[in-house]
Amino acid sequence: MLLAVTALGTSQENFIAEILPSIHDYNCSIQEIRASRLGQASACYLLIEGNWNQIAKLESYFEALKKRLEIGIHTLRPEGKSKVQEGIPYTLETISTGHDNTIVAITRFLFDRNIAIEEIVGSSYQAPYINSQIFSTKFIVTLPPDIRLLSLREEF
Repeated sequence: MLLAVTALGTSQENFIAEILPSIHDYNCSIQEIRASRLGQASACYLLIEGNWNQIAKLESYFEALKKRLEIGIHTLRPEGKSKVQEGIPYTLETISTGHDNTIVAITRFLFDRNIAIEEIVGSSYQAPYINSQIFSTKFIVTLPPDIRLLSLREEF
C-alpha cells in the first residue's frame, strides 16, 4: 500500500528530521522524497510504502505530529503504483523578466497538448547589470509518442 505525504512548516521547525525516522519505526519505506525551502517555510513530499496496518499507524502518528509541531501534514492513499507513461522525456527551461504569466501560459500549453508534467521547479532572482527580476523555470515532461518535437518547438 502506498501513502503520499506533504508536510509544510516553518524553517525553524525541524519536522523533516522527525518524519524520516518515524517511517522506519513503523516498518515502512520511502519510495520517493523531495524537500525544499520556500522562503521562511520548509516543504517535504514523500511517497511511502508499507502494509495497510503500518500505513494506518503512520497516519495516526502524523496527525499527532501535526498538532504537536503546529505544521501542515496532508496524506493521500494512491491506488497503487502509477503506470509508466509511454513517451519521450523532455526538459524545458525558461527565463523571463518579472512575474508575468509565463509559467501559467507554459503549463496551459503543455496540458492543452496532453503533455504530462512530471516536475516543475522555478525561482526568481535579481539579474546582474540590470535592475529587473528574472524568473527561471525548469519543466520535466513526458511527450506522448504521437507528438513531434520539432512541431512542438515551432508551436511554442
